[in-house]
Amino acid sequence: MADSDYKKYLTLSGLEPLVVTPESNFINVGERTNVTGSRKFLRLIKDEKYDEALCVARDQVEGGAQILDVNMDEGMLDGKYAMVKFLNLIASEPDIARIPLMIDSSKWEIIEAGLQVAQGKCVVNSISLKEGEAEFIRQAKLVKRYGAAVIVMAFDETGQADSFERRIEICKRSYDILVHVVHFKPQDIIFDPNIFPVATGMEEHRLNALDFFNATKWIRENLPYANVSGGVSNVSFSFRGNTTVREAINSAFLYHAIQHGMNLGIVNPTMLEVYDEIPKDLLKHVEDVLFNRGEDATERLLEFAETVKGNKKEDATKVLEWRSESIQDRITHSLVKGIDAFIIEDVEEARLASSKPIDVIEGHLMIGMNVVGDFFGSGKMFLPQVVKSARVMKKAVAYLQPYIEAEKDGKQEFAGKILMATVKGDVHDIGKNIVSVVLGCNNYEIIDLGVMVPPERIIEAAIKEQVDVIGLSGLITPSLDEMVYLSKAMTKENLTIPLIIGGATTSKAHTSVKIAPNYNHTVVHVNDASRAVTVVGNLLKKDNNTYKEQIREEYDKFREQFLIRGKRKEYISIEDARKNKYPIDWKSSEIVKPVQLGIQIIDDFDITKLESFIDWSPFFRSWDLHGRYPDILTDAIVGPQAQELFKDAQELLKRIFDEQLLKAKAVFGLFPANSVNDDDIEVYDENENLKVTFLTLRQQLSKREGIPNHALSDFIAPKDSGKQDYIGSFCVSTGFGTQELAQQFEADNDDYNSIMIKALADRLAEAFAEYLHKEVRTKHWSYTKNEDLTNDELIKETYKGIRPAPGYPACPDHLEKATIWRLLDVENRIGVTLTESLAMWPAASVSGYYFGNPEAKYFGLGKITEDQLKDYAKRRHISEDEARKWLNPNLAD
Repeated sequence: MADSDYKKYLTLSGLEPLVVTPESNFINVGERTNVTGSRKFLRLIKDEKYDEALCVARDQVEGGAQILDVNMDEGMLDGKYAMVKFLNLIASEPDIARIPLMIDSSKWEIIEAGLQVAQGKCVVNSISLKEGEAEFIRQAKLVKRYGAAVIVMAFDETGQADSFERRIEICKRSYDILVHVVHFKPQDIIFDPNIFPVATGMEEHRLNALDFFNATKWIRENLPYANVSGGVSNVSFSFRGNTTVREAINSAFLYHAIQHGMNLGIVNPTMLEVYDEIPKDLLKHVEDVLFNRGEDATERLLEFAETVKGNKKEDATKVLEWRSESIQDRITHSLVKGIDAFIIEDVEEARLASSKPIDVIEGHLMIGMNVVGDFFGSGKMFLPQVVKSARVMKKAVAYLQPYIEAEKDGKQEFAGKILMATVKGDVHDIGKNIVSVVLGCNNYEIIDLGVMVPPERIIEAAIKEQVDVIGLSGLITPSLDEMVYLSKAMTKENLTIPLIIGGATTSKAHTSVKIAPNYNHTVVHVNDASRAVTVVGNLLKKDNNTYKEQIREEYDKFREQFLIRGKRKEYISIEDARKNKYPIDWKSSEIVKPVQLGIQIIDDFDITKLESFIDWSPFFRSWDLHGRYPDILTDAIVGPQAQELFKDAQELLKRIFDEQLLKAKAVFGLFPANSVNDDDIEVYDENENLKVTFLTLRQQLSKREGIPNHALSDFIAPKDSGKQDYIGSFCVSTGFGTQELAQQFEADNDDYNSIMIKALADRLAEAFAEYLHKEVRTKHWSYTKNEDLTNDELIKETYKGIRPAPGYPACPDHLEKATIWRLLDVENRIGVTLTESLAMWPAASVSGYYFGNPEAKYFGLGKITEDQLKDYAKRRHISEDEARKWLNPNLAD
């Protein structure tokens, strides 16, 4: 492809470039490193288990993600801190950092913090016209300055686009501003025209999928070079819990969205079925919903979904057996199943047995709705089923209403008045609408203010309407901030109205820690729609002070415990860390001089020598088969798949060896060296002339007495010790020929072997690094002449000395790669190059240092504090902003 062609297409990069061309078909964005979309990832980040969180990212990459979406928007997280720390750690993991990042946040300060530490060319998710043109232009200019691409939401000052017309109107306006005012490259623009759930049971949602398809097609045809993306899993949200139906909806939607022009998307590969393998009957029902074929499409899919959920069709002779059960069981069954055929006769029976008709609502019907709430919360029921339950409830209440009015001499009297609103900045209202329907069917009067409601309007309406409860809803993270603001405003207005909080991003933790302290009256978090009935009922009971006091005490205790758990680790100054460096007695330490100093080149290496050095465990992980080699081959679950994969790998590896398909090259050098100024390492030639200076970084975590704060410089003798020490450096590659082979396989439609060749090349590169390190230890430096370790022992790093690498935990300084390249003249000697982001090319390459001191050990650097950043920038003679760019530091607060 000519260079001029690349200019037309979106081009991103991690350690490796990604060009989104028409031939790319679809670019999959991994979604599991998103705290709003993965409970597991959220838990790991909250608990600061970042090593395990990195495994989630690695699984996404190994599972086929081509871009990694990272989102830290959660009310109880310091999103900026978490984003910077996690991106810094990703940068030290080349197998993750090779793909571009999507910095995902609804808060600009978090996005900008991510942009400051992300390497390569990433994607910002997202900006919009929600706050007006001036703010849109400001953010777009900053994205452009940072050199990133951008996702633009179909959202303006009026709200989120929910029709075809609004989608294209907002996208056209955004495009014109970006291209003609900001001078943003059109190929760096990615529109998200909003993927909303289908089959919700609500009339206004019937065109959700079809409008997205048509808007996508319009964008690709009318906004030159622009791209289209979206969060695919949103479309099947109504069927959470029913994996079969969700996979079918996701896959069918994705298939048709791609046909209409969507070329990127946030997709969980594990929630996709192969389109052609979706059962035809299920596919028909799904596509009837997606394309709005018939008014009853949702009802038909909902009914069919039960047949693929594992539920057996009831035998005709048993279908009405439930009719012989108790009156409560019959009413509950009707509500749960959404059956209205018998609800009138059952409600009448219950009315005749009750002292008052309202007791049927507060008793029989509320008990049934609580069961619905339990099932919905546990994923056993789906959103449209809850709507059907509410419809049955509504029919029952409508029947009871004349009896209730007759007892009140014809006067309408509600159980209470509830104000419902989706807070400012948020347009998601499905959950709020469900709550409104359910509460309305329980004889509550609903004042629904809609979406994007500012706090002053909520307070004004609450006072004017004299409501009994205020219900706030929000799905996106900024909604949490709005709720905090509103709680403060309610206190200023001396309101005493109970406040209930709900929505996908809300939580009991956020409610108790962030909202409740700002409001002197009752604040309750409700985690699902049907539970709101019980909560509101308890709040509005007469003499309910005990319940309210219990809620406040419960939330006060929860907040106290949460804050105790949330204390952060303590860090010390860089000066104090240096005072606590790793101690080595250099007077008694024996330093071995290398057999041969200087640079050596390996240009025509026999690659077959590497076979015995291959670590196969990461190979299997790259294919999502987890287990340790060779045990994985006999694993009861994945053993057969592992054996077949290993057989194919051995066949291709034999071809590589027999046909010399890949070429291996290496350059390494051993040099005199000494540490200076605590954290620097000077490297000399044989005549003691300074060649380069390596800059190392020091741990700053506050540690127990006797535990040092390591830096790599600790393992090199200080210049003032009077001892001459040594250091090595290297670069190996087995990637020459990999790209060409992969392209040949792809041209033959053989993606399997295209992936296989790259996976094997990576394993061979790591094997080459291991092989060369052994050669250095035993021959060239020869400080362990009699070493006799098995490959398993080599993998466990039981040898003396270490070979740390730039970008890894002990040295998260990517500029050190440039230092290695200067020292060894890598590019001219073996042809391995560094990209502008300091990624190695070919990709199957490894570089690093050799430390021979027997006390040298691997360690994780951890957080880089502000004072070390400033110190490092001064030592490097660069600005602090430039230091942030290359260090990817996790700055302390």
